[in-house]
Amino acid sequence: MTAALTPPAMLLALVVSAAAEPSPRVTTDTPEYCNSLVVRLAGLPAAQQEPSRTLAAEGERLCGTGHVRTGIAKLRRAVRAAQLSP
Repeated sequence: MTAALTPPAMLLALVVSAAAEPSPRVTTDTPEYCNSLVVRLAGLPAAQQEPSRTLAAEGERLCGTGHVRTGIAKLRRAVRAAQLSP
């Protein structure tokens, strides 16, 4: 005989598993998200090293001139590079 979860037990299992995971970060293509990436990058120790510094400068410039999606892509690359640097 297999054990089947009743609907309330299934709901509880979903709630418990969802609580164990970190909350997802909501991203949008907005200037505010550009700013949040800049702030996030500023908190990383390797943010002033290459290639993070150049990517961040390009990303900020692009966001500031209205090219938000491209700027966000550069800023995300800068964050990844800063996280990978020793």
